[in-house]
Parts: sequence; structure tokens; C-alpha cells
Amino acid sequence: MGFSKADRDENIRRIGFVAHLLTRNNVIVLVSAISPYREVREEVRQRIGNFVEVYVNSPLEICEERDVKGLYKKARNGDIKHFTGIDDPYEPPLNPEVECRTDKETVEESASKVLEKLADFGYLYSLAAQ
Repeated sequence: MGFSKADRDENIRRIGFVAHLLTRNNVIVLVSAISPYREVREEVRQRIGNFVEVYVNSPLEICEERDVKGLYKKARNGDIKHFTGIDDPYEPPLNPEVECRTDKETVEESASKVLEKLADFGYLYSLAAQ
């Protein structure tokens, strides 16, 4: 699939469909996906139900610094069209359950926030109790 809005939305719908199949069978599913559009994220949230949105918030310049595949450079050169953050928007979540500021937190701090929230929701045992 490509980088167009339609392709991005369809990709997230497909990921959401598989996640829904697993969650309805009591499997905890973690999905790491670039999902730039609020509407499709909300659609998937409604389908799944037990949904914890983790907003990995990183400034564009940090994303570009971390880009090991060179995709941002290709997008800046015009080789990739509809690239999130370059010539296509990213719509930040309005009320994510967790926000990780990867430009200000260590990986460990971000991971701890996610695990604590999962424990708060009863998906994991509380880390403080261990």
C-alpha cells in the first residue's frame, strides 16, 4: 500500500480488524502503526472496545534524525508523496490514554508509563505491587 489517505486508512482498518479478532478471544494486542487520521483511529477504537491509545509524540525534526530508512529525506526530495508530517498532515489524538514524549523521556520512562496505564486498566498486574 502507498502513503495516500485512502491507503493509510485501509491499512489501519486491516490492522484493527486483526486486532479485533484477537481481542475478542482474550488476546492482548499491541499495535505500532503510523495512524495519522483521527477518524479512522476512532473507528477502530469503537470496533475493538478495550482500546488504549498511546500517543508517541515526537517533533518532526526528531523523527527525521531517527529515520534509518531515509524516508523523510525521500519525501523532502519529492520522491515520496503524501508522507505524514511533510506533505500530509498528522492529526494528534485529542485524548490519548498515554502520551510518550520521546524527545523528553527515556525509552524506559515511556515504557513505564504505558505499563502503568495497562495496570491501571486491569490488563496487567500493578508494577508497584511487584
